[in-house]
Amino acid sequence: MTESDIYTSPSGGGWEGVDSLSPEEFLQNSKEGCIIDVRTPAEFEKGHIPGAFNIPLFTDDQRAVVGTIYKRQGKEKAVIKGLEFVGPEMKDMVLKAKKFSGGKLLYVHCWRGGMRSASMAWLFETAGMKCYTMKGGYKAYRHSFHQLLEQNSWEFIVIAGPTGSGKTAILYSLREMGEQVLDLEGLAHHKGSAFGSLGELPQSTNEQYENDIHHNFRNYSSDKPVWVEGESKSIGRNFISDDLFEMLINADTVHLNPDFEYRVKRLVVDYAGYSKDELIHSFEKISKRLGCLRTQNAVEAVQSGKFDVAVRIGLKYYDKTYQHSIDSRSGRRVNIDVGSDEPHITAKRLKDNYRKKELFK
Repeated sequence: MTESDIYTSPSGGGWEGVDSLSPEEFLQNSKEGCIIDVRTPAEFEKGHIPGAFNIPLFTDDQRAVVGTIYKRQGKEKAVIKGLEFVGPEMKDMVLKAKKFSGGKLLYVHCWRGGMRSASMAWLFETAGMKCYTMKGGYKAYRHSFHQLLEQNSWEFIVIAGPTGSGKTAILYSLREMGEQVLDLEGLAHHKGSAFGSLGELPQSTNEQYENDIHHNFRNYSSDKPVWVEGESKSIGRNFISDDLFEMLINADTVHLNPDFEYRVKRLVVDYAGYSKDELIHSFEKISKRLGCLRTQNAVEAVQSGKFDVAVRIGLKYYDKTYQHSIDSRSGRRVNIDVGSDEPHITAKRLKDNYRKKELFK
């Protein structure tokens, strides 16, 4: 037996008397309920189901103590120690569950769908709250995302284009028009460049990033296209999973051909509002690839408020990087000229041409 067996039923599928659902059933049904994650705070912080509340059976330190006792003295003494920890906290656990649920059904899970979730579900049901647990727990939930990708015929349409072509704005317009949009940069809290963290919230763990993407897919239909911006595998410190990235690399691509001055103006609007120190620091991140002289010129341009000059210098680097990225894509590609059009005009054009089956003719 391993340490985790102390928390897990022999079958890994819940304990007798507890209603247990598959990950798909659990996620679907819990949309009208309240998800309670009973893993430790550290486990929850690393990654959790979006919208879940954490009511840990044990603290991080308590779980370590119980695990140590299990290894050295056996399961029975470990369980007794666990009960010693939990006993005084049972009232607060129930009160938290009542507060979080607001009278809705509770959907309770732990790491592998064993004793932790079953014990907490028993406690909550004893207090008058109906509960369901998840077969296989959080581990099965994590695996279910890759099953979701594999078992459906997803159609992705990648919007690609050089820096400053308005890809994100076009995606937002498509979403406003009712289209399915996967905003990889928005979920990552990063715009995917040396300047990408400016104005953004701190990035989550990569595990949570994947969970947030998973959450979006649960609301998509495979009968409709999913519009997504062309990205490299890494977005800041977050990474797109191998299976999803492979699908995106092989997807059909809309390549935007914007006017250069249009790009410069858009980037000045997007970035000139940040502090000069932040912009200079971002240029310094790419100084080795930009070159000492160009970096110095860019820094001087920022310091003197000549943001358009700084943008032009930066684009010399980013355009080379983009060309490598677009050449790596293997799906069909259509080129769309973008002049001074507003993003919603381009978005409508794309949507209409797709509906008419003329987008990739």
